Amino acid sequence: MKHIHVIAFDCDGVLFDTHKANTAFYNQILNHIGKPDLTADQFSYVHMHTVDESLVLLFPDEKDRSDAHAFRKNMDYFPFIRSMEMEPYLKPLLKRIRPRYKTAIATNRSDTMDAVIREHGLNGYFDIVVSARDVPKPKPHPDPLLKILHHFQVGPDQALYVGDSEVDEQAARGAGVTLIAYRNTSLSTRYHISSLRELEPMLTALG
Repeated sequence: MKHIHVIAFDCDGVLFDTHKANTAFYNQILNHIGKPDLTADQFSYVHMHTVDESLVLLFPDEKDRSDAHAFRKNMDYFPFIRSMEMEPYLKPLLKRIRPRYKTAIATNRSDTMDAVIREHGLNGYFDIVVSARDVPKPKPHPDPLLKILHHFQVGPDQALYVGDSEVDEQAARGAGVTLIAYRNTSLSTRYHISSLRELEPMLTALG
């Protein structure tokens, strides 16, 4: 790797613990359509994928899926956004590493990211936020990370991506960006952390 210029982060599972929020969100949709709560396997899928992809999995019947989409569009997202739990060291980390490093988000969230940033007081902490609606193909495709590289005019060896899932690993590999795995030792990378507190000394070591 050359000198690192850009640090990109996944949102769900990295910047925020969203287990409670996402479970409540999808359970409300499922229950409205008369379906039982999320299973563990279903949660593992929806945690990584876009809401459109998730509803395809949860509602294989086309009419149920159409009803689920209609219901979702009229839901109040803010109770779920407010219940997202920010990683405790996130803001201190961002204050310490900026402006030396450019910071970005690459997420499979779509139309909720502006509200997430605003509700949790993160305005001005990220130079660019790339959601699923900002690229032709969301993760696991590399498009979000490629968009970030293009935005900053840097090569893949000048960026790092902090992610926690298989789709993050695949997106990073496709973009040629080094992955820092967050709380997931099953991901294939040299670099693993269990807290964002560990990231700053790692950046110092990497140069």
